[in-house]
Amino acid sequence: MLNMQDIMETITMIQEENLDIRTITMGISLIDCADADIAKSCEKIYDKIYSHAKDLVKIGELLEKKYGIPIVNKRISVTPISLLAGVSGGDPVKYAKTLDRAAKDVGVNFIGGYSALVQKGFSAGDKALIQSIPRALSETELVCSSVNIGSTKGGINMDAVKLMGGIVRETAEATKEDQCIGAAKLVVFCNAVEDNPFMAGAFHGISEPDTVLSVGVSGPGVVRSVLSKMPDDAPLNVVAEEIKKTAFKITRVGQLVGTEAAEMLGVQFGIIDLSLAPTPAIGDSVAHILEEIGLEQCGAHGTTAALAMLNDAVKKGGLMASSSVGGLSGAFIPVTEDAGMIAAARTGTLSIEKLEAMTAVCSVGLDMIVIPGDTPSEVISAIIADEAAIGMVNYKTTAVRVIPAIDIPEGEELDFGGLLGSGPVMKLRDKSPAKMINRGGRIPAPVQSLKN
Repeated sequence: MLNMQDIMETITMIQEENLDIRTITMGISLIDCADADIAKSCEKIYDKIYSHAKDLVKIGELLEKKYGIPIVNKRISVTPISLLAGVSGGDPVKYAKTLDRAAKDVGVNFIGGYSALVQKGFSAGDKALIQSIPRALSETELVCSSVNIGSTKGGINMDAVKLMGGIVRETAEATKEDQCIGAAKLVVFCNAVEDNPFMAGAFHGISEPDTVLSVGVSGPGVVRSVLSKMPDDAPLNVVAEEIKKTAFKITRVGQLVGTEAAEMLGVQFGIIDLSLAPTPAIGDSVAHILEEIGLEQCGAHGTTAALAMLNDAVKKGGLMASSSVGGLSGAFIPVTEDAGMIAAARTGTLSIEKLEAMTAVCSVGLDMIVIPGDTPSEVISAIIADEAAIGMVNYKTTAVRVIPAIDIPEGEELDFGGLLGSGPVMKLRDKSPAKMINRGGRIPAPVQSLKN
């Protein structure tokens, strides 16, 4: 039962500490929209998305007014489009344009699911969809794309890894007049999950209900505020306990909004994603939480340990506040979306090598990192392979979202504006992994995959 103190505490979180619901995401199955005629399939897709999601934004805005809690994004995720492309054949970009039109007409911020799952090989529609990604993302505004190239059970599809290195470059080049934004809407996964509400990696898994609503909460500013009031000599176990308590308070808000939104829309409630998702706004940074724990700057030695504690405490606290937890739960570290990480990248304290170590203990992976525009595709593939290996061996989801800064002079930055933020070009190793990447084939699944 909520008391007056709880209510006042939540109001403070919203007004002063950037607490918000990062997203409500409606997942919609498009399996029943498959058709041998691509035009008919696109028509079915548009009709289904519009009929199911037409009230999503309106309901979100009603709940914002009712509870005074900002819902930053309203989104849609759909069945991986490669499955439909495999049935119809033809130009997959037609699907992307249909998704974009439907998303605009219902008023959402993003739509995800222009995706392929190729961890063990390519099916009929997979390669065609992957090769179409640069054009699809350059000719649409709201469509997001993801490709899963590895898993603990299946190993890493190195042919897909090689292909995706080139696709990331081509996507950046196709959108270079717009800050290479296409690459910011493309994620390469290992162990992708089916119920992720966050873009750009969201897709609606085939084991999910026909329609489902999931919620992603945020609130790094709330956690930082709590830690800033603690004494500097507070033991780390006490710090972790405070983070747990705070994560509980943040998550209960998401549970309230999510269940009510699902009920009003007449769909099943899915999961709460417990992630601490930062924004470029000052005071809403995961990096600043790590600095509050005791680091001079994010990226210093000790960052990985602090992040591991933060991630664990967020999960433990959030679990008790939600009926169903899923997605990518934990702390996100998207560089351009986090004011503290942007600052650390600018000073050189935060390197891509340190970020790779951090991804072993937190949610997702190398996220929203600007890399030199002349980076060879083989190097991008190798970055993907390294990150996939961390995910594969550790039974966790990892991902790569890097943005080659095409034609951007050294010393300048990409600036996407809004939620995607801005960031400096980060230095990469200059030795080539081309021989390894060009071998192709498969990195076999690790021995721990044999659990049954």
